[in-house]
Amino acid sequence: MTSPAPATRAYRRLSVEERRRQLLAAALTLFAHQPPDEISLDDVAEAAGVSRPLVYRYFPGGKQQLYETALRSAADQLELCFTEPPTGPPTERVARVLDRYLVFVDEHDAGFSALLRGGSVAETSRTSAIVDEVRRAAAEQILVHIGADRPGPRLRMMVRTWIAAVEAASLIWLDEGKQPSTAELRDWLLDHLIALLAATAATDPQTAEALAELVALETPSGAVGKLAGRVGVVMGEAGGSR
Repeated sequence: MTSPAPATRAYRRLSVEERRRQLLAAALTLFAHQPPDEISLDDVAEAAGVSRPLVYRYFPGGKQQLYETALRSAADQLELCFTEPPTGPPTERVARVLDRYLVFVDEHDAGFSALLRGGSVAETSRTSAIVDEVRRAAAEQILVHIGADRPGPRLRMMVRTWIAAVEAASLIWLDEGKQPSTAELRDWLLDHLIALLAATAATDPQTAEALAELVALETPSGAVGKLAGRVGVVMGEAGGSR
């Protein structure tokens, strides 16, 4: 009796697009948790289970091209975090946006930090443009969520200021060991947006109009009502202590 032939692993040659996606996925995983300066093409090749020359074959521009492609892919994911159907109370929409954004920050911690802080040797005018594009797209989506169809310069500046504050808070959150909880951070950032809207509305008619439309869509137990109640208590206590 002859012994059975040993089993062999089935091999399937990947198409150009499949191989490119495989290499990009490996690079994204590495860039998500390490600054780009610390990652080599050998690291990407090892993570993908291929040779270094094969990585060069698909990314002839080397690590810089691979990083920019990975960054573009991550930027697309990040932009999707801010996309939310324009239905329901605006602050609930923004809360869901923040939830997705903070999950992204959590899952791409070191890479996110290196990206926004800059100073990497992999940073170029192209990478900076990609990051700025994400910021602008995020601001446009927030303007949609707060119902600003034709925002004026003050309202646009206010929203972009808030986006910058969200970025800064995210970096500090990573530095602080991801404390407080994402739920607390989300609620705090949402309160910031409402407070900035109210402060800007006090001197800008376009923002006041947007705020009035937003409040009309809110529920009494929503974020706007809760913040107004808390601020009223604090201001009352401050006034009574004089």
